[in-house]
Formats: sequence, C-alpha cells, structure tokens
Amino acid sequence: MPDSAATLRAAGLRVTKPRQAVLGWLGEHPHATVEAIVAGVRESLGSVSIQAVYDVLAACGDAGLVRRIELSGHPARFERRTGDNHHHVVCRRCGRAEDVDCARGEAPCLTPHDRHGFAVDEAEIVFWGLCPDCSGVSDHHEEFAR
Repeated sequence: MPDSAATLRAAGLRVTKPRQAVLGWLGEHPHATVEAIVAGVRESLGSVSIQAVYDVLAACGDAGLVRRIELSGHPARFERRTGDNHHHVVCRRCGRAEDVDCARGEAPCLTPHDRHGFAVDEAEIVFWGLCPDCSGVSDHHEEFAR
C-alpha cells in the first residue's frame, strides 16, 4: 500500500493521525468492520472515538480511498481496494471474506438482460459458501454448496 499521508494528500484530504491510522490499518486488514478498525486504530493511537473512525471512513469513502461492503446479515465492512470492480466470497459460518477478481476483467463483470435504461458501470457480486476452516466442521456443508 502507498504511504497513507501521500494517499490522503493526493485525494485532496487533510493528513490527520486518525486518517493515517485508519488507512494504514485497513491496508493490513481488509474487509474489517468499524468495531475491528476502532480496536486496531486504538492500539496505534492510544485513543480514538468511534465517531472519528466513522468520519474518517466517510471522508475516505467519498474520496474513493475506501470501499464499503454491504453483506447481507453482517455489519458493514471496509477495504482499501477500490475501483477495480472485484467481488467477494464469504463464509456462511465464520464470516471470513476474501476478494474475488472479476471473471471477465472489465466493468461490469455481468451484463444484465434488461438495464431499464440505466448506464450500468459496476456489478456487485457476493459468493457464499464455507471457508476451508469451516467446511470440515459443518454437518450441513452440502446444504450451503447448493
């Protein structure tokens, strides 16, 4: 990941310790919840409010530096990987999420049959299943494979 201060400056954002800490931590811990980000940033800064982290995520999201991921049944997650139209695979049991590159390599990866007049530029796909750690634990893993 590029230097957080340089990244913030290039996006026209003020460089602050909370912004640097959030971007730095997210670079090492993709797909993190706000709760995890707050805990991680507090380890490096000593203290930061939950609201400050939300403010950083909002500003960085608006600047295209952070992507918010909405997974059904899970709290929102955030990552630094933006602008490449990648997707995610999520474990139904433990919630682990991993990146999945676009199958076709250009946005959008899927072309809808009827766009209803929309100029579609992105497709957001989530694959669900069991991660390698959980697949041996579940008695019902075949149920999730359908």
